[in-house]
Amino acid sequence: MRISVIIPTYNRGHYISKTLDSFISQSISKEQYEIIISDNNSNDNTQILLQEYKRKYGDFIKIHKEINQGVHYARNSASKIANGNILYFTDDDMIADFNLLEQILKPFDMDNLMGAVSGKIVPLWEVPPPKWVELLCKNYLLSLNDMGDELIISENDMGVFSCHEAIKKEVFFKTGGFNPENTKGKWIGDGETGLNIKIKNLGYKFAYNGKSKIQHIIPQSRMTQLYLNKRLANQGNCDVYTEYKHLKLTNFQLIKKLITCLYSIVKCTISTSEIILKNYVKRQINRTDTNINWRIQRALINYHKSKFFYYLKLIYSKKWRELVLKDNWLV
Repeated sequence: MRISVIIPTYNRGHYISKTLDSFISQSISKEQYEIIISDNNSNDNTQILLQEYKRKYGDFIKIHKEINQGVHYARNSASKIANGNILYFTDDDMIADFNLLEQILKPFDMDNLMGAVSGKIVPLWEVPPPKWVELLCKNYLLSLNDMGDELIISENDMGVFSCHEAIKKEVFFKTGGFNPENTKGKWIGDGETGLNIKIKNLGYKFAYNGKSKIQHIIPQSRMTQLYLNKRLANQGNCDVYTEYKHLKLTNFQLIKKLITCLYSIVKCTISTSEIILKNYVKRQINRTDTNINWRIQRALINYHKSKFFYYLKLIYSKKWRELVLKDNWLV
C-alpha cells in the first residue's frame, strides 16, 4: 500500500464527515491508500458517524482508539497500525482537493532523501473574517501556508503543519514520532516543529507542492483576540521546549531567560497601551485609520508569560526536564 491517511479526531462530529468525504473521493485508486481515524476519546456523535462510514466502506477505513488525551498521541499510535509506506497526517477540520494525495506523493518519487512533503493550506471561513484577521493571521497563527503553486525542495521544513504533512514511514519511526503538545491541559512539547527538526537532523529533505491543496475550516471562535492570545501563549510553551531540548540550558541560563521574559512582558504591555491610546485619539478626531498591531502586541504578552512559567518549571522540576529531553514517543 502506498499511503495511509491518518486523521485524529476529538468531538468534531460536525466536521468529520466533510473531511472523510474529501479523502474518500481522491484521484488515486483506493487500492493505493487507506484511511485511519484515530478517535481521541470523543463523547459527541463522532463514534456513530464513524461506524456508519465503516459499514459503508469496510476495511478501507480503520477506526483506532487513543485514550491518552492529545492530538499527537493520536497520531503517533495510529502510525503503528498503518500499512502505507507513506504516512499522511491531517486534521478533522480539513477538506482535501480531489488530487491532494496524487500530488503529495510526487516529490517522494523524485528523491530518495525526501523525508516529508506538504502543500498549500488555504482558509475556509465559516463567517466573513474581521479585517484584522485577514491582515495579521493568514499564516502560521491559523495553520495556513500558501507559497504558490510550484514545487519547492529544501533542506528546511518551510513551515510544515501536521494538518497537511506526508512523511516516509521509515523516517517517521526513526525520529521517534511527534513530540506531544497539549496533554490534558498541560503543554509539553513542540509537535510537528520538533518532528521536522528530527527529520532534518537525520539528513532528509522537505518539499512543498502547491498543487497538493487543502482547505482549513476556520470557525468564528478563531477570529477573536482571545484565540490569538491563546495561540501565542501555546507558541511560547513550544518555543521554550524546543530551546531547552536542543541547548540543554543550565539553571543560571534559565534564570537569565526569566529576567528577559519579565522585561518583554513590560515592554509589550507599554507598547499595547500606547497603540490603543493613539487609536482612541484618532477616533475622537474622526479619523478612521487605526493601527491594528496592538492585537499582536497584546498576544505577545501571553507569549512571554507562557515562556516565563515554562522556564520556571524547568528550574524547579527535574521530572519535567527529563520529560522535555525524551526523544522517542512511539514506545
